[in-house]
Amino acid sequence: MSARQRPLQALSFARPSSDANRDFSPTGDRARALTPRRVGCEGTGYSRTGVRRRLAPVLVAACTAALAVAGAAAADPGDPEKGRAVFADKQCARCHLPRGALRPGPALEELRRPQGGMELAGRLWNHVPGMLAALAEGGSTWPQIDVGEMADLMAYLQADPARDPAPDLLKGHLLLLRKGCLKCHSLAREGGRVEPDLAEPRADYESASTWAAAMWAHTPGMVAMAIKKGIPYPRFSGDEMGNLVGFLKHAAATTPQRRTQAAPSQ
Repeated sequence: MSARQRPLQALSFARPSSDANRDFSPTGDRARALTPRRVGCEGTGYSRTGVRRRLAPVLVAACTAALAVAGAAAADPGDPEKGRAVFADKQCARCHLPRGALRPGPALEELRRPQGGMELAGRLWNHVPGMLAALAEGGSTWPQIDVGEMADLMAYLQADPARDPAPDLLKGHLLLLRKGCLKCHSLAREGGRVEPDLAEPRADYESASTWAAAMWAHTPGMVAMAIKKGIPYPRFSGDEMGNLVGFLKHAAATTPQRRTQAAPSQ
């Protein structure tokens, strides 16, 4: 039986090893220009203390947005023209202009190109720390993007879920450990204590746009958590995000769920 087909029971939910502390950031000149060595400092040169001070008002709005996104239903295919309007309305064009124009962010052509849906979700995830720092520096709040808007935006950016390869469950499980996800979250009640448990059924796992919308709201808080814990912000490339979400979806479908209500938090 191949690793891709191996049932969940054959995959141990062990706690992450020291390998989880490694930074698996993309390489190359573009990655060095856009990727921070530590979270929250992407292309800015800010210290952690400076980032904490600048991010405070942005994170409040971001954590509020996370509550609205959680549990959203699977999105319909997006509309590219509506996505163009979302791109403008959320002020994306202030930083992402056509190649050749002076701009603080990657050129529009680097964002808008044929790509997989989960591939783009991973690129959006990687984009969060630098965007947080830039917004905080400019006194702006984190833009809220709901599931429908995210589907339209992804369609405008030419993301097509059909381009994503079938998820490899074993690789997804290894990514869960290597990216350090279980330092904060739990899987089948093993790992960290930050809710939710990643093996619980979630509508966020059902499509690239629902996952991207949920992560867009969740990752600013994750940046703050990573800064607090002093761990590198995880980054994704290629089919890594698709493999991870595929594994989490499989885990949610095959892991026995708790029948008793959890005690209220103190």
